[in-house]
Amino acid sequence: MYKRILVPLDGSKLAECALPHAEELAKCCDAEEVLLLSVTKQVRGRTQALKGDERYPGYDPSIHSAAPRITLSFPSKDIGKKDRQAQMYLDKVAKRLEAKGIKVRTEVLFWPPAEAIAAYAERNDVNIIVMSSHGRSGPSRLAHSSVTDKVLRISPVPVLMVRAPGCIPTLPG
Repeated sequence: MYKRILVPLDGSKLAECALPHAEELAKCCDAEEVLLLSVTKQVRGRTQALKGDERYPGYDPSIHSAAPRITLSFPSKDIGKKDRQAQMYLDKVAKRLEAKGIKVRTEVLFWPPAEAIAAYAERNDVNIIVMSSHGRSGPSRLAHSSVTDKVLRISPVPVLMVRAPGCIPTLPG
């Protein structure tokens, strides 16, 4: 049933809580492959100062009426460094899974994480997404926007949300 399993990872121990579940699914369902995905929000910047009346994309004068103009510079080598670090991390995780007989493919994307995960799942015929969450609720959930929550709402495929150990909310009463 679950032939292609997607596991989004960000390098945190929390995200890795999903791995044992993905591993078990892969073994039980005789999965073709487990896809390990690292998504980093793309850094956008300018390499030169704004000129004249030029505005940043998405500029709204009602919000930024007195905002100073700031020049940001993010050389492409910074993005390349993040890409390499993410790929090295995924390769390390992949080796652990491959040692257990699971076929693994890795990919690094630069895009808003929730949207990237859902789009990747759709484009790559993924059958299930396995990811972990803090399990926040109420005001805490609203204050700490969760990528897992967003993926759960927009994903075109089933999502197995794994609550990390120690992140079990207390019940009222």
